[in-house]
Amino acid sequence: MTISTTDFWPASGFKALARNARGWLAPTEVYVRSLLDRPELTLVPESCVSEVALHKGLQSAPLRPVATAELASLEDDDARENYTVFLRFRDGLLAAGTLEAYYLQLMRSGAVNVPAVFIDAVVQALLRNLLDNCNDAFEARAAEMLFRSQRVTLQDAQMLAGDRATLDMLNETAGLGEVGRMLLQSGALQPTAQVKVLSADNAGQYWQESDRHHFLLDLTHELTQDLSHGLTFKMTRARSGLKALARVLERWVAHLLGVQVQIEPVHQVTDSAWRWHVGLDVESTAILNDLYQDRPVEPERMARLVSLFTLTFANPAEMRADVAGKPVYLGLATNAEGVVRIKPQNLLLNLPLASAS
Repeated sequence: MTISTTDFWPASGFKALARNARGWLAPTEVYVRSLLDRPELTLVPESCVSEVALHKGLQSAPLRPVATAELASLEDDDARENYTVFLRFRDGLLAAGTLEAYYLQLMRSGAVNVPAVFIDAVVQALLRNLLDNCNDAFEARAAEMLFRSQRVTLQDAQMLAGDRATLDMLNETAGLGEVGRMLLQSGALQPTAQVKVLSADNAGQYWQESDRHHFLLDLTHELTQDLSHGLTFKMTRARSGLKALARVLERWVAHLLGVQVQIEPVHQVTDSAWRWHVGLDVESTAILNDLYQDRPVEPERMARLVSLFTLTFANPAEMRADVAGKPVYLGLATNAEGVVRIKPQNLLLNLPLASAS
C-alpha cells in the first residue's frame, strides 16, 4: 500500500519540526508559530489591545522573550492564563532541545504543569515521526489511540474502537453542526452512523481521508468457529487492531527508551510466577494491581478489559536483575463509560529497566 504524498496528520506539525542526528524532533520557529493557531490563543473581537499586540509580536518572532509585565497587561484572565501556559510549554521545549527530551523530562518529573492538549500534541508529533515510513493504515489508526480518547463498543461480536470526539459530535449533530443539532432535537433527523470499520478493502482511503477519525478500529481478539463433536476452532484475525497497537507500542519504546521489545496481545494471564505488569490506562492499572495482590475484582470491572498483552525484552540484560527474562504483562481497559484513554507515558515510566534500578 502506498502512502499518499499529502501529509497525514497535518495537525501534528511534524513537517515544521527538524530531526536531529538521533532522529528526535527539534522545535523550530515555524512549529512554535503554528501553536499560536490553537483555539485557546486565537484572537477574538473582544481581544484587548495588549493581547493583539502580544499575539502579533509572537507571530512575527515566536521565540522572543515575553516579559511578565507584558502578560500582566492582558485584560482578560483566561487569555492571560492561556498565554502563560503557552509560554511555559514553549520555553520547556526550547530548554529541552527536542520534543522527546521534553516529554520524558516532564513525565519523569512527576509534576506535569501543562494541559493535556499540549501533551497530546507532543505525542502526536512523536508518533507521526515514528510512522513516517509506515505504510500500514492499521498501525496509523492504532497510533491515534495514544493521543485521542476512544469509545469502545461491542457490535455484532466485534469490539470496535471509535474516536470519542468524532462519535460524540456525530451523535449530537449528525455531522451537520448546529443545524443538525436542532434537527435531531426536533426529531426531524435520525442519527446516522457516518463511520466505517477499517479493513483491507478501505485501508488505502485512510491516507487521503479528510475524515479519517471516522474509521473504527476492530479490537476483536479472534474469530471462533464451533465445529462438530464439541470442538472449537479459533482463528486469529489477519488484520487485528490489537496487533497493530502492539507494533506501535514497540516502536514507541524503542524510539524513546532505546530498548527493543516484542509485544503480543493475549487472552489471559496464567503465569503463576507473574512478576511485573503495566497498565496502559488508569482503569487497567487498578485492575492489574488488584489481581496481582489477589484482591477480588468485580465481574463488571473485569468486563472492561479490552485486552492483555505480553511484553518481552529482546535483551533480558536490559531488565532489572530480579525480573530478567520474565514477561511483562500489559493491560488495556475502558472506564465505566466505555472510554479508553491510553497514557503512553506509563510504558516509558514503569518498565523494569536495569538502568532505573
